[in-house]
Amino acid sequence: MIHPSALVDPAARIGTGVSVGAYSVIGAGVEIGDGTTIGSHVVIEGRTRIGRDNRIFQFASIGAEPQDKKFRGEESELVIGDRNHIREFATMHRGTAGGGGTTRIGDDNWFLAYTHVAHDCRVGNQCVFSNNATLAGHVEVGDHVIVSGFVGVHQFCRIGAHAFIGMGVLLSGDVPPFLMVAADADTQGRPRGINSEGLKRRGFDATRIAAIKRAYRTVYVGGTPLADAREKLAEQAKDSADVAQMLAFIERGERALAR
Repeated sequence: MIHPSALVDPAARIGTGVSVGAYSVIGAGVEIGDGTTIGSHVVIEGRTRIGRDNRIFQFASIGAEPQDKKFRGEESELVIGDRNHIREFATMHRGTAGGGGTTRIGDDNWFLAYTHVAHDCRVGNQCVFSNNATLAGHVEVGDHVIVSGFVGVHQFCRIGAHAFIGMGVLLSGDVPPFLMVAADADTQGRPRGINSEGLKRRGFDATRIAAIKRAYRTVYVGGTPLADAREKLAEQAKDSADVAQMLAFIERGERALAR
């Protein structure tokens, strides 16, 4: 199932049922899990581990050196889980020593055309990255996040689980779980409520959604100082695991919240 024109290093570890298309290049340090499909003209290099049943489409670049001036060729890796779809011209880079050495992507994600995942990023499970969505280095993305087209995420930012980032947003702050963010006239991302529709689709009932809405109002409506809002969230978290998740995200932050 490897096309005669593909260049697969003998040291690469290729699982059962893997398909490699025409003119693709697979390097020596690459591991590809069972059932994964590699399209034509794909380059996979460096120490890159890819799980089972992924689909990588033509012209993708996977596991290249990071775009970081501090990188000096140190050992680093890219780890990709199972059942991901990686579309045309997507790029994903290995980690750096300063970021722990690993770029990590979970399971069941969709990366559409021209998406970019930079060095040392952490992406969860069941996320969707629309065309031209770009993550700078060290970005963390939780589970079930949707990042719309032409979004740019600043390095070291975090996006919590179930968040929705609207088209064209330039994101320079942390986004807690469950939020919906849209662009202002200057394209900077601003919270616009919670991702109610996405939560309903994932089985959140009315009680859970009401608690999350209350927590959102506590932090983002009325101009409450963040320190005071955190105290109120701590009280609300006693009755809601979702609010506790939001509070834990905020308390772990090193960058300012997107507000």
